[in-house]
Parts: sequence; structure tokens; C-alpha cells
Amino acid sequence: MEGTVLCAANHAPLTPISFLERTALVYPDRPAVVAAGHSAPPRTWRETRERCLRLAAALAGLGVERHDVVAVFAQNIPAFCELHFGIPMAGGVICALNSRLDAAMASVLLQHSEAKVFFVDAVLLDTAQQALRLMSKAGAKPPAVVLINEALDDDPPALPADHHQYHDYEALLLSTTINGGSGSPEFAIRWPADENEPVALNYTSGTTSRPKGVVYSHRGAYLNSLDSVLLNDMPAMPVYLWTVPMFHCNGWCLVWGVAAQGGTNVCLRKVSSATIFAAVATHGVTHMGGAPTVLSMVVNATAEERRPLPGSRPVTVMTGGAPPPPAVLYRMEELGFLVIHSYGLTETYGPATVCTWKPEWDALPAAERAAIKSRQGVHHLGLEVDVKDPATMASVPLDGRSMGEVMFRGNTVMSGYYKDAAATAEAMAGGWLRSGDLAVRHADGYVKILDRSKDIIISGGENISTIEVEAALFAHPAVEEAAAVGRPDEYWGETPCAFVKLKDAGGEGRVSAEEVMEFCRARLPRYMAPRTVVFVEELPKTATGKVQKFTLREKAKAMGSIPRSKQGGGGGGGGSGTRSKF
Repeated sequence: MEGTVLCAANHAPLTPISFLERTALVYPDRPAVVAAGHSAPPRTWRETRERCLRLAAALAGLGVERHDVVAVFAQNIPAFCELHFGIPMAGGVICALNSRLDAAMASVLLQHSEAKVFFVDAVLLDTAQQALRLMSKAGAKPPAVVLINEALDDDPPALPADHHQYHDYEALLLSTTINGGSGSPEFAIRWPADENEPVALNYTSGTTSRPKGVVYSHRGAYLNSLDSVLLNDMPAMPVYLWTVPMFHCNGWCLVWGVAAQGGTNVCLRKVSSATIFAAVATHGVTHMGGAPTVLSMVVNATAEERRPLPGSRPVTVMTGGAPPPPAVLYRMEELGFLVIHSYGLTETYGPATVCTWKPEWDALPAAERAAIKSRQGVHHLGLEVDVKDPATMASVPLDGRSMGEVMFRGNTVMSGYYKDAAATAEAMAGGWLRSGDLAVRHADGYVKILDRSKDIIISGGENISTIEVEAALFAHPAVEEAAAVGRPDEYWGETPCAFVKLKDAGGEGRVSAEEVMEFCRARLPRYMAPRTVVFVEELPKTATGKVQKFTLREKAKAMGSIPRSKQGGGGGGGGSGTRSKF
């Protein structure tokens, strides 16, 4: 309008770096980062800001310039929190690599990202060194290496004799002189000139193909951090337990979000039932997150592992990565955990929808409440979600039955795939980001995912949602984990094959495959019940807790097609059971 102007007085690029600056001013002496199960004292927000400034100055000294990629290969340790600020403060782009990568894939991603500096957790040094050797063999220039010797364990790893060739993280910070050597942490932060500049590079999980590099902007990271804080009921000064890997979508953007609220990061290197309960009790944890596998750890903890929850309010748990079975949600509620279900993609900065709870649902029976919580819900504040016919791009009716593909558009959709313009154009064709997930929308607009498009089982022309099959399996009292895929069938084309992990090692002797199948037949249409049950010791998973269904599909395919001679009426009988080990 006439008289308005866009200038420095009313516009500055949005960036999550600003969260650290404000919190260090408001909460300078409050704990910022603490290591669970370790005697080291917590670092305050004043100390954290100083260390991040020294880190930025050190990176500048190592030659890092604006938009240079800096890779991090680490578990959930305090230094990882600092790197999420120090790297962008130096103008760099943080590339947090999956801590469970093998050397071959780590080498590929280091080369693709062209990382200039490589921060390595000491416990992962062997894999990192192998990756660097593979880079050298390929003729690629290796990055400068900074070793983080922050073991936080009773038995720290034995470092190789040649580890002195690398920069040491703590020594680098302590030796860095800032602004002429005064020792004062006043490094001139390299603020982004444009909020759409890159802040992070995240590689997709790569469970079915070579990972793609997803580029995040300062603007998107800022907005999704605040969205995650608001929509997960995170008040000022929360205590957040790091059960979500910080490498996964930058910890669902909550490395930055916790800083925005002046909270405390409780870093947990090894996630288990015992360590979760111990950390919650010791540090007064108010919030945590994780895939449904983390929820399973909690509900299946032994009496010896469980500890009383602190405070008068439940511990809020943000879950995502895969739809949580209603039976698990119900048991979490019984234990005093408040579960908030979110859903998203690496391409949406992590969580992009949330099953926002309505007060009128409080009066519903527990089973109905759990069923509602298992929905993916509605969009975050910074974008739109829709379920569309991928061919016509028409929205499906809000009837809870019509299936379409989940699509997103808005401020927290990725900038694109690094060095892959064709894949970027394909993913965003039609002005929407296509997720590949199949879903319905209920009358209230809430989204319910039924399956990945590649995971849906088509049996006798009928679509079978593996998520619905898995929900029935999880309801069995002896089942700890379960996954369903299609197995070839001579008559039906394919039928559900369930891979089941029981709650105790002796469970298989008292629970038969036929019993599990009959249990499901009583809860599902007959054609949807598993025809095959395979007992396993563990399900194959990615580092973010997602079941690697392509591995299970190959396993089911290798079992061969169910012959016509074993067919039962309606595709429900003639099942089989077996045992396997991964």
C-alpha cells in the first residue's frame, strides 16, 4: 500500500540461529545440554553460545565459506547440539549423516555432498576411516576431519594410533582465538542475506534406492521449529529427551525448537527401555519423541526397568515415522505418557501433520481414543495437506473410504533435491509435493494413512492395508512387534504375510502361527487376515526405526507362492507358519 516500504527496520531473514541468541540472553544460566547417565555437569546456555561462536570461528579458520557443506557423523551427544548452531553461524550447511551408515554409503554421501569438513564421533571413527579410504581410492578430495572424543560411556572406545592426524573437537574450540585473539567469544556471525539460503542437507533413508539429498532453508527450518514447539504443547523451559536421532530431519527440527523455548537437551547415546526410564526419572523429562519402536520399548519395559514418572503431568511423547498401532497407544496412556501422533517426510522438515486432540474426545472409551490418535491428523501451521487422485489431482471425498495420495504444499516443503533437478520437478509436479503414501480423509478433515503405495497388498483385486493388518497383530498380547507384506499366492495373486517378534524368547512355544492367524481373522475381514506367519528374533529396521519392508518382501517372495492346494474359502484358510532369523 502507499507509504509502505520493505527495509532493514521491518524485515530480516528468518533463521534458527536467532533462537540461540535470544535464549542465551534470557536464560544464560539455565542448563542447555546434559548427557544422560554421565557425571559431567550440564552446559548452560551462556556456555553453549560461547562454544558455538568458537566453533563457527574454528570452521572459518578451516576454510569454510558460505554454503559450504559440513558433515556430521555422530550419535546423540552434546556436541551434536552445538554443531546445529555453530555450522550455520559460520555460513555453512550442516549435513547430519545417518549414524548407522556403512562405510560404502558414507563415502558416497561425503562425495555427493562435497563436504569440506567432517565431524566424527569417536565411536564411529572406524567406519569413517573406511569411508575416507574409499573416497581416496575414488580420487575424491577428502574433507578435513574433526574428531569428537565425547564417549559418555564407562568404556570409551580405543582410538587408533593415527587419530592424532585429525583435529580434536575440544582442542579446536579452546585454541580458537576470536576477533584478533582477545579470547572473547565475539565472532561475527555470518547471518544469511536471504532466508531461502540453505541451512541443512539431509539424505533420505535410502531403504529402497540411493538416498537423495534434501535441502532445507533457514526460513523453513525456523518455521517448522516453531510449528513443532507449538503443536506438541512444549512450554517455556521444557526438558527434552533425545530418543529421536539428531541426524533424522535435524531431530525433527527440535534441536532448534528446544533452544527457542530455553529448554534442556538430555542427550541419550544408547536408547533402550532402561535408559529411557532412568533419564526421565533423573532429569525430570517433560518431552521426548520417537518412532513406534521407541513406544514399544516403553510399553514392554520390565518391572525392574520402569521408574516413577516425575511431576504431576504426563511425559509428552511425539511419535512419527510409521503409524503407531492403537494397542501400543492405549498401553502408553496407561503408563502415564501422553502421545501426540505426527507424520511427515524428510522433504517436509520432518513432522508436517499432527493429530490435534479435541476435548470432546476425552469422554470416548480408551479403545476409540487410541484409534483416533493413530490418525495422522491435520497439517502444521506453515503448510497445507490434501489427499488427491495422483492422476487427476482432484481431492478425494471426506468419507473415510476414498483413497488417494497424501500431498503437501507450503512454507515447510524442501527447497529441492541437491544436484537432482529432474527428481525435484517430479516430486513437485502439479504444484504439490507427492508423498507416495495412500490415505483417506474423514469427515472432520483428519487424514488417515492406509499404506505406502508400494506396500499395499492386492489380493484377488482387493486392496489390503498392511497398517490395518499390523494393528490387528499388535492387539495380540504376546506380540511385541509385527510387520505385514504381500506373499505370492497362486490363486489370489498375493496374500498377507506377517513377520512377528514375540515379547519373550519362549513365546513361540506357547503361541502358534495358526493362533496368531485365527486371532486376526476374528478382527479383520477374512481376506485381510495373514495367510502366513513368520516368527523372527528382530525386524530389520532403518536407523530411524522404520521397518525395511523391502527386505521382508524379498523374504516372503523367497518363500515361494502359496499353492492352490492350500487355498481356503475366501482366502482365509490354509495358512502356514515358520521361523526366521535376521
